[in-house]
Amino acid sequence: MMKNKWSIGLILVLLCASTYAQDFQGKATYQSKTQVNMDFGNRKIPEDRKKEMMERIKKANEKTFKLTFNQIESIYEEEEQLEQPSGREGGRGPRFGRMGVSDGDLYKNLKDQRYLVKNELLGKIFLIDDELEKLDWKLESDTKQIGNYTAFKATATKTIKRPNMRAIFRRPNRDGTTEKEDKKEEEFIIKEVEIVAWYTPEIPVNQGPFSYWGLPGLILAVSDDITTIVCSELTLNPTEKIEIKAPSKGKRVTQAEYDKISQEKMKEMRENFRSRRNRGDGRPQ
Repeated sequence: MMKNKWSIGLILVLLCASTYAQDFQGKATYQSKTQVNMDFGNRKIPEDRKKEMMERIKKANEKTFKLTFNQIESIYEEEEQLEQPSGREGGRGPRFGRMGVSDGDLYKNLKDQRYLVKNELLGKIFLIDDELEKLDWKLESDTKQIGNYTAFKATATKTIKRPNMRAIFRRPNRDGTTEKEDKKEEEFIIKEVEIVAWYTPEIPVNQGPFSYWGLPGLILAVSDDITTIVCSELTLNPTEKIEIKAPSKGKRVTQAEYDKISQEKMKEMRENFRSRRNRGDGRPQ
């Protein structure tokens, strides 16, 4: 009899917890920082100019993001900065090593295991629609305090693909060719890196910043070899119900298709950069 009462009680607790998790929603603010080692090679650039360039790159890769989430959906958006460095034009600064799939706002649907990103490229709007990457997380016993929450460590291996900035800024030879002929290999850096995440079961959602998800609790911090993202503020179950809208406008493409288009844009950037550098004395070639 006691055993039956205990079983009924356990079922009721689990049902309540499940209902609570389904209605769970919130907003989290994350600070993202990416380290960039700019290789100037043998270019003769004044030290003060190098310092200025590095400061601009550093500022462009220190960002604030907002994750709006419920049990099924989330959207990860960058908080725009009002000031632009040195008064130059430009909305979102260059991201030389940012984690994730693309630079636009990222919508994730865990039920369908798909993501959507709306990006502008070459004056066109693209809607990237693809499957979420499911990492093989290894749950560790390490814990640490992040804000008011106890976070548990998890690790995974992920293949990272990043633009190789040396391919853009590489000095050309006198005949106009680059130092290496295999340009395709130079354009992107592809390697496996360890991902370290810290999640809290106290927030019963499988969401996380950017493309990360799939842990038994909200991911409060995550890092790869050069980028660290840490939660700095949380609002849980606000009085007003949160509405999450998936992006819908733009030419629908897969991530692979968008990467190919981006690769062509990178080639164009490289050629334009070299052409401007060759015309540095102001005279036509």
